[in-house]
Amino acid sequence: MCVLAGLALAPAAKAEDGHDLWLRYRPVEGPARAPYAAAGTAVAPTARTPTLSIAHAELERGLSGLLGAAPMVAEAGSRDGVILIGTPATSPAIAGLALPMKDAGDEGYLIRTVSIDGKQTTVIAANREVGVLYGVFRYLSLIQTRQPVDRLAIASAPKVGLRMLNHWDNLDRTVERGYAGQSIWDWWKLPDHADPRYAEYARANASLGINGTVLNNVNSKSLSLTAPWIAKAGALADVFRPYGIKVYLSARFSSPIEIGGLKTADPRDPAVKAFWKAKADEIYKVIPDFGGFLVKANSEGQPGPQDYGATHVDGANMLADAIGGRGVVIWRAFVYSHEQPDDRAKQGFSEFKPFDGHFRDNVVIQVKNGAIDFQPREPFHPLFGAMPKSNLGMEFQITKEYLGFATHLAYLGPMYEETLRADTLVKGKGSTVAKVIDGSLDGRKLTVMAGVANIGMDRNWSGSHFDQANWYAFGRLAWDPEASTRDIAADWARLTFSNDQRFVTPVVDMMMVSRETLVDYMTPLGLHHQMGRSHHYGPGPWVKGGERADWTSVYYAKAGADGVGFDRTAKGSNAVAQYAPPVGACFANLKCVDEKDLLWFHHLSWDYKLKSGQTLWDGLVTRYSRGVAGVDAMGETWADMSPYVDAERHGQVSNFLKIQRNEAQWWRDASVAYFQTFSRRPLPAGEKAPPLSLEAYEAMSFPYAPGI
Repeated sequence: MCVLAGLALAPAAKAEDGHDLWLRYRPVEGPARAPYAAAGTAVAPTARTPTLSIAHAELERGLSGLLGAAPMVAEAGSRDGVILIGTPATSPAIAGLALPMKDAGDEGYLIRTVSIDGKQTTVIAANREVGVLYGVFRYLSLIQTRQPVDRLAIASAPKVGLRMLNHWDNLDRTVERGYAGQSIWDWWKLPDHADPRYAEYARANASLGINGTVLNNVNSKSLSLTAPWIAKAGALADVFRPYGIKVYLSARFSSPIEIGGLKTADPRDPAVKAFWKAKADEIYKVIPDFGGFLVKANSEGQPGPQDYGATHVDGANMLADAIGGRGVVIWRAFVYSHEQPDDRAKQGFSEFKPFDGHFRDNVVIQVKNGAIDFQPREPFHPLFGAMPKSNLGMEFQITKEYLGFATHLAYLGPMYEETLRADTLVKGKGSTVAKVIDGSLDGRKLTVMAGVANIGMDRNWSGSHFDQANWYAFGRLAWDPEASTRDIAADWARLTFSNDQRFVTPVVDMMMVSRETLVDYMTPLGLHHQMGRSHHYGPGPWVKGGERADWTSVYYAKAGADGVGFDRTAKGSNAVAQYAPPVGACFANLKCVDEKDLLWFHHLSWDYKLKSGQTLWDGLVTRYSRGVAGVDAMGETWADMSPYVDAERHGQVSNFLKIQRNEAQWWRDASVAYFQTFSRRPLPAGEKAPPLSLEAYEAMSFPYAPGI
C-alpha cells in the first residue's frame, strides 16, 4: 500500500487506554511548538468563581500538556503571549475592550487576538461564565489540531438551546442498550460519595457544549422520585453545575399511585395535579436548577394518560404546569397504540399531529430521527416539519442498539447528518430538519437535541475507541446541526489519535463509509428491523409471532414469493401521506425514491430492475457481500495505521474489526439463506452459498447478549 512509504518517519506512540478521550493534550513536538508557545505562555489572573476556576485550571492543564511546561501567571510587564479569559462582569480588562458580545448569547464565546498595552493578547470572552469554559476548550482544540492561534477572530454560539444526553441507566447499575459496562452512577454510594469520574464526565461533556443530562432510564422507576434518590441526583447536580450541565429525571407516569398513595394517575384529577406540583417543589428545593422531566408514556407497556382516556396533551401539560417556568417537560413521541397498527411507522404522527399548538410553551415533543426505532437507516420522521406550533426536539441514538453494539465500527455522524440535512419541503426548498431542530424554521425558542448515551464504566467510556467518535459527533452537531460530519471526524481523529495526515486522511475516509458498510451487510435497500428478537443482536429476518406483530422482522420485510418490502404508498399503508406532498410523492414514485429507501416504501418483485440493471434479488445479495468486503477494507486500512497509534488501542480496534468481519459474514449468509427461500432464484455469478442451513442460523441463541 502507498501509505507504507512514509511509515519509517512516524513517531512511536505510547500506550493509552482511551480514558482521556479527545482531551489528551499530548505535547506539540519540534519546530511546531514555537508559534504556540509565543501565543500562550502566560495566563492573566482570573476571577475565582467555580466555573471560571475550572476554565482557568483547564487552560493550565492543556497548555502544560501541549507546550511542556506550566504557563506563567501574567504580571505587569509580562512579555507577549498573554491569555485573558472572563466575562465583562468578572474582568475589567475585557469590559474595557467593548467586544461585540450580543450575538454570543448566554452560552457562546469570542476568541480574539488583540493588543493590550502593546502586548499580543488572546482574549477568550463570553457573556456568561460557562461560555468562557466552552471557549477555553475550543482554544485548546485549535492547538491540539495544530491550527494557527496567532490571529484569531472566532465567534461561536450554540444553535440549539438544550443539548442533552439521555442515560438509559437503571437503579441497579445495568444499562438498557448499554455496551460499555455498568452505569457510571454509583447510586449505592451517593449522595455521600461522589466518584471523581463524575467530574471527568462533566468535563468531557462541557468540552462539547453539552448542557444537560437525564440520569435515569426512560423505562423509569417511581423510586427515582423519592426523597433519598432526589438527594442522590442532587449530589450529581452539584458536581455538574460548574460545568454548565443541568440534571433531568425520567418520570414514571404512574408515580402518584406507586409513591403517592393515590388510586389514580389521571392527569385531570386534582389530587394527581397536586401530587406532581408537590413533587416538583420537593425536587427544586434540593436541586434549584433542576432541568425538568423526560417522559415515556403509553409506549411499550409504560403507563400514560391514555390509560385514563386522557391525551398526551393532558399528561404533558399537567406536568408542565407543575414545573412552571422553572424547567421543561420533554415528552417522547415514541409511542405505540394499544391496538395493532396497520403500520407502526405512522403512529407517532397520527397521535401527535392533531395536537399541534395545544402543548404548553415549556413542553418539548422529543422525536426519534426516524419513525420506527433507531434503525441503521430510516427516512426522517414525518413529524419534523408537521408541527410548526409546537416545540420539537431531536432524539438520536449514540449507543448502537441496532448497529453492532460496541464491536462494530460505525461512525454515526453521516447518519445524523443525513437526517438533519433532509429537506421537509414544508415551506419550500431548504426547510431542513436541522432548521426545525434549531427553531429557525418556525420561530421556536425552546430547542432540544438529545442523544441516548453510550457511556459506561469501561475505561474508554464507550466500549470501543471508535464509539467515542459518536459521542463527540453528537455534541458537535447539537451545537451546530449544520456542521460537516467529515470535518468533525477529522477533528476527532486528530484529537484522539494523531495529527499526521498519513493517519488522518485514510482513517476519516474509513469512518465516513463505515455506517454505509454496516447498512449493506445488515439492511440494504431500505430493509429494516431485521435483527434478532429482544436483544437485537445479529440477523433475525425470520423472527415472527409473539405479543405484537410490529415487534417481529417478518412484519417489516413482508417477504414472499411475490417479492419483498413494506408498501407505504397509497396502495399500502399510505405512510407517504404523512410527509409534505412533494416529499411523499417522491417516496411513492419508483423513478424518484432513492434506492437506499426503496424497500422502506415499496413491496417489489424479486425481478424488479434496479438502476444498476441488476434484479432486486441480485442487487440485494451483492449489497450484503459488498458490506462484508467493506469491513475487509476497514481492517486493511486500520492495519496500516499501527505506526501512528499506540499498541493497546490499535490492538483493541483490530480485534473488534475481526469480530465485525465475522459477524458481517454471518449477517450476509443468514439473510441470503432466509430470503432465498422466497426468491427461489440462484445467487448472482461469483456469490458463494451460505455455509450453513437456514435452520442452523435460526437455531442460534444468545440469552446473555449485553444491553438487555
